[in-house]
Amino acid sequence: MTRLLAAATVALTLAISAGRAAAQETYTIDPVHSQPIFEARHMGFSQQRGSFSKSTGKITLDRAAKKGTVEIVIDTTSIKTYDSKLDDQMKSENFFNVANYPTLTFKGNNVVFDGDRIVQVDGELTMLGVTKPVSLKVANFVCGEHPMNKKPMCGAEATTTIVRSEWGMKYGLPKAVSDEIKLTIPIEAYRDQ
Repeated sequence: MTRLLAAATVALTLAISAGRAAAQETYTIDPVHSQPIFEARHMGFSQQRGSFSKSTGKITLDRAAKKGTVEIVIDTTSIKTYDSKLDDQMKSENFFNVANYPTLTFKGNNVVFDGDRIVQVDGELTMLGVTKPVSLKVANFVCGEHPMNKKPMCGAEATTTIVRSEWGMKYGLPKAVSDEIKLTIPIEAYRDQ
């Protein structure tokens, strides 16, 4: 009887663990459709934009438990501003210092749901060797089957505004380039099979 009870307990534990594991899904970011964009005020006259053409990342979601994690790695050497001289300036020690800091990383471990939709991810942004807390606001979160390749995927748009001087990026302050930078990350991610 004791053996039977022990076996039943082990089986139940394994079944519960398997159920929990099955509830968590892992997604890999599609770098072609997940290219971050930044915006900064220039000389107080206009809003200027640029992008990063290379990013990678993983997302885990447990929609039943309303939990998840997000990790996005942006390759700062891939910065594009529509002007090659400005690209060089943005890569220099004055801004992203890509020779010493070739990546910018966001790691989020608090995924906030409103019903079935993700509306926010709280985590930490590491830039120029400095790590600080950041919250990404999430809009247009949707999951489904990709219409062309039929693979399951999720998509969204995540945004935040940072104060760049808090990470030590102070060149051009206070007038040439704004201290506040808006970062937008469009995300498409395929579910791992």
